[in-house]
This record gives sequence, structure tokens and C-alpha cells, in this order.
Amino acid sequence: MLLLLFASGFYLYVRTTLVERVDDTLNHVVEIVERSLVIEPDAAGDHIFATVDANSPPLRVNVEASFRDNARAVEDDHIDLEWFGPGGQLLWSTFSEVNPVPLHVNPAGETVRVGQETFFRQITERVQDQGQVLGYLRVSHPWFEVTKPSRRLIVDLALGTSLMVAAVAAIGWLLSGIAMAPVRDSYQQLKQFTADASHELRNPIAVIQTNAQVALSDPNPDVEIQQKQFQVIERLTRRLGRLVDDLLFLARQESGLIAFTPASLSLEGLLEDVLEEQQVMATERQIVLRVAVAEDSLDKSSGKQRAKNAALLAAPPTASSTILGDPGQLTRLFTNLISNAVQYTPNGGTVMVKVKPTKHQGQPGVQVTVQDTGIGMDSEAIAHAFDRFYRADPSRLRSGEQGTGLGLAIAKVIVDTHRGHIHLDSQPKVGTTVTVVLPQGGVGA
Repeated sequence: MLLLLFASGFYLYVRTTLVERVDDTLNHVVEIVERSLVIEPDAAGDHIFATVDANSPPLRVNVEASFRDNARAVEDDHIDLEWFGPGGQLLWSTFSEVNPVPLHVNPAGETVRVGQETFFRQITERVQDQGQVLGYLRVSHPWFEVTKPSRRLIVDLALGTSLMVAAVAAIGWLLSGIAMAPVRDSYQQLKQFTADASHELRNPIAVIQTNAQVALSDPNPDVEIQQKQFQVIERLTRRLGRLVDDLLFLARQESGLIAFTPASLSLEGLLEDVLEEQQVMATERQIVLRVAVAEDSLDKSSGKQRAKNAALLAAPPTASSTILGDPGQLTRLFTNLISNAVQYTPNGGTVMVKVKPTKHQGQPGVQVTVQDTGIGMDSEAIAHAFDRFYRADPSRLRSGEQGTGLGLAIAKVIVDTHRGHIHLDSQPKVGTTVTVVLPQGGVGA
């Protein structure tokens, strides 16, 4: 609409300007011709039509002398002259044929039509001298001097407007597609998230409901069977509690409802607590959970290894491992990573945690690597590892507890909050390595 309004306004402006230029040319010609008229006394007494004041001597215009030189001058400008006597009779004309347009005084200019396709722009002036009407001068200019450039302008504007509309439409389509891509992806993720969450919630709730109904419907309940049913209910409610807690954490984290409370902390001390919590599960599975020190040879026996881990992590924190971060979120981050490593590692495997200084975006940082000798993942699973509710192969878990598929998603959200970087490498039947790099300045870096 804006382009059409601009094109219409531009066309009207140009057309009006062309008409004004033609009228100015005609008025200029009228002034020149009026100044060059040869006026002389009317000795023949033909002043009956020209005399207004009876006391004034009769005058007339010498047509031959007045228009002899003007005819040649106006031909070059495509202008035609007509001279009418005081009574309106045509006395002289540059037209090859008589112009059938009736005489009409119009100093402001008018557009007249002659025949089917011929148009003229005309100005007609009444010529007077000493109160006497000497005649009428009509000056005509071909209208195609206006219509020809006007039509060309219409074609150019239509073509230009069409091309511009097409270009704007194409660019708008492209930009809207680019702008809508994140919205489309978010919508698809929301649909997938809703479907996955409803599926994860529906199955435990159905099992809980079934066990509760069976326990309530038995008129002579067996204590042992009923206890097993309650154990199933308790286990599923714990799983639902973890799932709801994880979902609330993700929702609050993304909406900014969780206050970020950074504090200066040592990763060695934080990892000591996490390893101590996970050591019980690792011992039950005969998994060696250790802290790796570059080029050191460590004893893999569980007792000596635990003592070595405690000695390493209980040492005074070094400046290279001190960062600014949220202790609660970082504890959750490494708990998820180490528990995943233990959970996906077969009995007798090894989970190694390594801390070392590094660079992150040109600034000092700390790198924490969690490496296991578990079942690993293929390239397709790695591509979706940080998606919510994604589990590479739940049937291959050796643990009795099945995860919710939100551990790595939560880990990525926490790392992003701390402006860090998380990377995952894995090979089937070889193991998985998760590398977390955190800036020492934390979120304020």
C-alpha cells in the first residue's frame, strides 16, 4: 500500500508539473505575441465591433504584419496560433486545417479534444487596447507532450513497483522464515516435551494406581504381598518426585525464577562431597571411582583408592581450581554427571574424575572431566544426549533404577548459566567422556 501511494503521488506530481510547464510556455507565447501586435487606426470603419468608447478612435490589428515573424518562431516549439477578429471570426491560423473548436476565452488554460485521438492544451486571451476589443488570440500546444511522458512514467512506475513488491515479498518471506525458525523449533520442542513428560508421568501413576487398587480390593490381604506392593508404590513415588523436581528446576531456571547466588568455591572440595555420596553405589557395583592425577599410577583397590581420593581432594584448594559459581547448582551438575557414569558403567568398571586448569574464551578456567568405561553411545545418541527425556538405550542399564532422561539436560542448563561449555565424547562398548569447562570468574566473567 505504501508503494502504491508513493507511486500514485509521484505520478500526480510529475503530471501536474508537466501541465504547469506547458501552460507557462503558452502564457509566455501569448505575452510575446501581444507585444508584437501591430495596431493601427481602422480607416475602413470596421471598428463597429471593436469600439467600446465612442470617443476613442477606431483601431485594428494588422494581421499580416503582426504574425509574419511569429509563425516561424512558434513552429519550432510545436505551438499553433489562431487570431480571431472582434466578432469571433477566424482571421489567421497556423493550422493546416480549420480547428473546429469553438472560441472560448480561458486565460487559465484548458484541454480540448479535436477528432477521435487529437488533444490540445489551449489558452485563449481577449486582446484590448484603449478600451477597444481588437480580437482574440488562441495558442495551442499538442497534448502528447504531456501524455507521452506520463504514459512512460506509468509503465516505469508499474514495473518498478512490481519488482519492488516482489523483492520485498521475497525478502519478507525469507526473513520471516528465519525469524519463525526458532519459534517453530521451540513449538516442536514444547510439543515433544509435553508428550514425553505426559508419558513419563502416566506410566508410574498407572502402576501406582494399579497396586493401590489391588491392595485395597483384597479382602484377606497377605502382609508380604502387600508390603511388596507398597514398596513398588514407594519406589515409583520417589521416581515421580525426582522427575517433578527436575522439571521444576528446568522451568524455573529457564524463566529466571531461580536466583543465581555465586560464591567463591573450590571444585576439589565440591567434588569430594559428590564422590563421597556416589562411593556407596560404586562400591556395591565394584566400580573404581577415582580422581585422576596426570602421569600418576594409582592403586585400583577400592580401599586404598578411596584413601588416595580423600587425600587428593582434602588437600588445600589451589587457586587454579577456585571459581565463582552457585554451589547448589554445581553440586547438582557433577552429581548428575558422576551418577550417570556409575549408572551406565558395568560391574568392575572404572569412573575417573580429573580437574585441571585451562583456558575458556581466552580467560582462565577450570576443566573437569568425567570418564567412564561404560556402554557408550553411538553418534546418533550423542546428537540427542542433551535433549530432555532422551535415553540412549534404557534396556542396557545394569542398575535397578531407571533415570528420567533429564540429567544431561539439567547439566547443560547449569553450565550455560555459568557461561561455561560442556562436551560429550563416546564410543559404543568403550565408554563416555564428559568435559565441563567453567570460567573462574563465573557468570560475571
